[in-house]
This record gives sequence, C-alpha cells and structure tokens, in this order.
Amino acid sequence: MGNRLTKIFTRKGDDGSTDTGNNERVPKYDQQIEVFGSLDELNASIGILTTEKDLPEKIAAFLGEVQQNIFNLSGEIAAPEFSYIDAKHVLALENVINDLNATLPPLKDFVIPGETRAAAHCHQARAICRRGERQLCKLADEKEINPESLKYINRLSDALFVVARVLARQENEEEIIWDHDRV
Repeated sequence: MGNRLTKIFTRKGDDGSTDTGNNERVPKYDQQIEVFGSLDELNASIGILTTEKDLPEKIAAFLGEVQQNIFNLSGEIAAPEFSYIDAKHVLALENVINDLNATLPPLKDFVIPGETRAAAHCHQARAICRRGERQLCKLADEKEINPESLKYINRLSDALFVVARVLARQENEEEIIWDHDRV
C-alpha cells in the first residue's frame, strides 16, 4: 500500500465541510461525521486502556482485535460497497462476554466506575461506545447500515462492561456498587 497520508493539512475543511470518504463534501456536523468521530474517540479510548500495565493477555488481545474492527466498521460507513462485520464478529463478542461473565459474581445493582484506573478507562470506552451506537442507529434512519454492524456495536458496549468488571476485580475484592439509599 502506498502512502495514504502524505499531506496532513489540506485547508479543504476550513469552510466547515469535510469528506465522507467517497469524495462527497458534507458539513462537519453531518450525522455520518458524528459517527466517525465517536468511533475514532472509542478507538482512542481503547488505545489508552491498552497501555495499562498488567492487563491480562486475553483482554489485551481482545481489545486489539476490537480496535481493528472499529476501523473496519468505519470503512463500511464510508464505503457502503465494503462489508466486513458479520455474524461471526457478533458471535465472537458474545463468546467473550459469556466467558468473562462466568468468572464474575452476579451483579445486584449498578456499578460505580472508578475501582481501578484500567476499569475506569474501560467504563469510559463503554460510555463512548454507547454514544457511538446511538449515533449509528440515527444514521441508519438516513442510509443503509450493515445490520451486523449495529449488532456488533451493541454487543461491544456489553463486552466492555464485562471487561471493566474483570479489571476492577483484578485488584479489589469488590466493585463499588451504587448505594441507592444514600441521600
């Protein structure tokens, strides 16, 4: 593959527009651009998480795979003729969720993020993923989106929640649970 980003600034966006990936100019607040932004932020947030020391190898490998899939999901949105995310990717997330969740005690209430730095970063990625999912669903009202990608982003936030729980319990015996009786 040749050099794709040889020129970092082009001045084309100075007027408040940007390219969707197929040479179509749209306002920078276009719904598709909002989705790209949230997926980019999600990928960066996961990247921060992967820098944590003592991250279990299985979780680190999972997160690396997810980062690749997020780029491919963005590619699907930019180029509708490109299809990558499929039922196998969704099933892989479900398997990770089931495998990790089997190691955890039942959850009886909401978790307060912040048990460990790694868990807090993972919860932040989960929250960004949920925003990206909402934006992707909104975009699906405007244009055709791969239905497996919608499932994937939904399962991904669930997977990040379970990973955060595992990471929280790595150092602490118990997670911080919401005290709904506290006033």
